[in-house]
Amino acid sequence: MEEPQKENSPKGWYSRGYLPHFDGGSTTQFITCRLFDSLPQTVLERFRAELEAKEIENIDRETMILIEKFLDSGYGECFLKKREVAKVVKDSLEKYNGERYKLFAWVIMPNHIHLLLKPINNWSLEKILHSFKSFTATEANKVLQRSGKFWMREAFDRYIRDYEHFEKTWRYIENNPVKAGLCQKSSDWEFSSAFGTPRF
Repeated sequence: MEEPQKENSPKGWYSRGYLPHFDGGSTTQFITCRLFDSLPQTVLERFRAELEAKEIENIDRETMILIEKFLDSGYGECFLKKREVAKVVKDSLEKYNGERYKLFAWVIMPNHIHLLLKPINNWSLEKILHSFKSFTATEANKVLQRSGKFWMREAFDRYIRDYEHFEKTWRYIENNPVKAGLCQKSSDWEFSSAFGTPRF
């Protein structure tokens, strides 16, 4: 397993409202992209309000934990459960691996995806995700014979602090289908970097 490198100085945290983001240049990041109907805004607001009422110290972190549990419950249409749609996303991820980013680990769940990647060759995370989501939304809608929103506009991102965090995140990503009750072993899940080759 390759240790992540931090080539550029991170620019720091920023927020567009409810979601914290980290602009870190070529810093390795944990990304979650979710389908447009997988997490209603009212649920997100309720999570934050409940945590604020409890005076939780790290609200952003605790919000992410609640969000991940909610996503694993399979809310929404779960278009990514369709094999043809998941294949569109998988093929797109693999196409630019090594050109726009180094993809360490990934998983495609029914209503969201997790990625562990590092932007390379001066590709910003924002440009990578915009290009990926735009292309896959168009192609997935063709498969589904529908039109309209596919992905939620904002993704969740968390920069990787050190090697221990990197390994823990890799483990989390590849074990997500097991944790959600979708398969017995991570290597059984076809749409994952763990498929056929368990590492943990």
